[in-house]
Amino acid sequence: MKKVENTFAVTGFIGKDAEIRNFATSSVARFPLAISRTEKRGEDQEETRTSAFINVEAWRKNESASFELLKKKTMITVEGYFKPEEWTDKEGKKHNRVVFVATKFYEPVERPEKKEKPQGKSKTKKAA
Repeated sequence: MKKVENTFAVTGFIGKDAEIRNFATSSVARFPLAISRTEKRGEDQEETRTSAFINVEAWRKNESASFELLKKKTMITVEGYFKPEEWTDKEGKKHNRVVFVATKFYEPVERPEKKEKPQGKSKTKKAA
């Protein structure tokens, strides 16, 4: 059977300051990350922007906990894995969700913008 990777990498803006909780040996930061994508729709190729928030959690050992970057409006790249969770509430109703667990987060590396290819001279021969 082929091994399936459970990973993601996404860049977006932090929606609000991270909520940080400290435990005996580790800490967790939870924050919403706004992500978006530009899509072309229809024959006229009109561009529309689709946006959504994903909830991210990042765990750190207390001696290496550094969540300084996790402030509202900061653009970050998050790498991690998906963690499915299931629970039953007090009324007996079952719930589930997928948590985006960050193993790394950092300021995104800027890539040079793609330049349009210049239109060169045609290489077709003229008939004499």
